[in-house]
Amino acid sequence: MTIWSYITITSVVLVTILILIQSRGASLGAGLGGGGEVNTVRRGSDKTLHQLTIILVFIFAASIILGIVAK
Repeated sequence: MTIWSYITITSVVLVTILILIQSRGASLGAGLGGGGEVNTVRRGSDKTLHQLTIILVFIFAASIILGIVAK
């Protein structure tokens, strides 16, 4: 296994955990159009988790691309 494989596996696990940790209070009905509030402002730890998730998604995508290019 290359370093890119380890980075990819680690980042996908962390992204999955961060996505599951984030609670928006929206159920399946809200996702299908039954939600009340569409525009919300993220504050505090919710904002930090959201930003960290975005950074890890970019790391995940970059590790996949670099892993393909390195082969």
